[in-house]
Parts: sequence; C-alpha cells; structure tokens
Amino acid sequence: MQKAISLRPGDADAKIMLAQAFYRRDDFQKAAAALSGVDVSRNKLIREQYPTLNVAMLESFKGQTPYELKGNGTSTRVKFVKTDPLPLVNVRINGGKEVIFFIDTGGSEVTLDTDFAKELGVPEFGAVQGTFSGGQHTEVRLGRIESLALGDWTVKNVPTAMLPLRQLSEGFGVKQIDGIIGTTLFYHFLTTMDYPHGGLVLRRKDAKSLEEFKTQSSGKRVTVPMWMASDHFMVGWGRVETLPPTLLFVDTGLMGAGVKLAESVINEAGIKLEQNKATKGAGGGGTLKIVPYTVHQLSFGDIKEENVPGLYDGPFPWEYMFGFYLAGMVGHDFFKPYAVTFDFQNMQIFLQ
Repeated sequence: MQKAISLRPGDADAKIMLAQAFYRRDDFQKAAAALSGVDVSRNKLIREQYPTLNVAMLESFKGQTPYELKGNGTSTRVKFVKTDPLPLVNVRINGGKEVIFFIDTGGSEVTLDTDFAKELGVPEFGAVQGTFSGGQHTEVRLGRIESLALGDWTVKNVPTAMLPLRQLSEGFGVKQIDGIIGTTLFYHFLTTMDYPHGGLVLRRKDAKSLEEFKTQSSGKRVTVPMWMASDHFMVGWGRVETLPPTLLFVDTGLMGAGVKLAESVINEAGIKLEQNKATKGAGGGGTLKIVPYTVHQLSFGDIKEENVPGLYDGPFPWEYMFGFYLAGMVGHDFFKPYAVTFDFQNMQIFLQ
C-alpha cells in the first residue's frame, strides 16, 4: 500500500486500505496518519466498508495500547447465560456491574446500547450510517471504553460502537441487553464459541495456544479456510443445494435460522419462500418482514447439513459490496451443533 501511495499520492482508497491494515494491527496512530488528506466523512469506501476509521477516535488512543490484555493464564472461559436464540454472556464495562451482551460475528467492534453508553459517560467521536439486515440503515455512533472484563480477563482501551439495543431484550427473553461482542474483539484471541457445552473460550493468540488447542481437542475436527473482507466479514467457501461453490459470510448473529441467502441465489436454487408463514421481526435497522424457507443441502467447507432453516428479510446488501460475489450468510442454527474456533493468525475456522 505504501508503494501504491508513493506512485499515486492522491489515491484515497490506497490510503484507506493502509489505514485499515494499521488498524487491524492496533497501531491506531499510524492508521490516523495514513488518512491524512482523505475526506473521511464523504469517502464511499469508508462509509461502506471501514466506518470505524474515525480519526478523532483513533487519535484518542495516543500513548495507550488498544485491546491491552490484563489477566493470568493461557485462557479464560465464560459460560453462556443462554445459548438460544443467540449466545449471551455476562461482561463488566469500566469496572461496573455485570451486564448481558450477545455474541454476533456479524458485528464489528464491541457495541454498547446508546442509553447504557450515556449512563457510563462514554465519549463520542462522531457517527456513521450502519448497514443492517434487509438493506436497512441506521446511525451508529463511535466511542471508546476503558475496559471490558470477560471471565478472568480484562481488555483495556477498547473502541466501541453505540446503537439502540435494549429494544431487542424481549426477543432474547432477558430483562436487558446492553451490548454486543463482535468479530473485532474476537480477532485478538484464539476464540471458541462452544455451543454444545454452552461457553465462550478466549485463548491467547499465539502458536502455543493453537498447539494446545489442537492437542486437547477431542473428536473429529473440520478445518475451513477463511478470509476477512471489509473490517470484520469472515467468509469461506460453501455450497447451496447443487449450485457451484460460493462464498458465504460467517454471521453467528443470524437469529432464528441457519442461513440467509441473496434473492438471486434463492431463485437460482429454486428455493420456495413460505409467504404464508411470514412474520415481523426486529433488526439492527428496524422492523423487518421475515419469510422462512428451507435449504435441503447446505455446505460450509466440508460440513454438510440438510434441511437448514433459512430466512428472507429483504435485499442482501453485501452481495456485490466487496469486489467479489457473496451469496449469503451462515448463521446460528447451522453452527449450533459445533464448537466453532476462529484462528485469525492462520485464517481458518475449526468446527468439531
């Protein structure tokens, strides 16, 4: 990227991709510097794919280590409060009392409910338009917290997003949802969502942890290569019915289904939408009409499931966003039989 910028100093997209590379390495000051001369508020690539590249937020971490881990041992395990409709965990923000967050790899940064953020006095650095299910959009505010505690570990200096989330509490069957844990926190660890045993396991992100994980893991393990698109979209090869292999997005926060496909894929595969069973549901951007369907054969890597429940809730906005074709997303019901481990060093997903 630096060579590309030296050849074309005015290339804003190259600067943005360099900034994102620094961002993933937690080098926020270099990320902010890379954005010099870029109209961040109007740039399409930032709006669509890298909305967390906010210069004021990045510069607020000067002299601090983002995602600084405090804690002993090689791992920590956090029991799920509930596994359905999505995994819920207890966390503590800024040393406060336990609150409930849900886990969603369809999300990027740790996200706080907007009212909860106000109660905490979280600083704000601006807002972006977030893209959600059905192609809906809503405002997402950007901030930061001093710490997030999970199990025996505490992660300090954490960027956050802010979004109205408490309105979703009833659908989760709990008194109050105060936030989301997304992919950006996860990629700082060797992370396992252990659905069968109801827990989240965070291991230190190093070769020793990976070796111990492979040694200690029992049973058959399937490895699926993955890539990261945009700032948090984990994608891997899968197959829908008898169509050719295609790329699918790993979205554990897809609730009430195992798959959500672009309308073009639904039509090409001859999948029938069950309009007579349509319901209303809540998404990050508002109310949605949700139409169920069934995928008779769905594969992700070498894992194949039959009669997977799917849902259609409107346009799939990420179908062509990243410069390659994305057919849909694989969600909660598909992954629930497995312990799913995300290895962000070697870019692979283990299912066992």
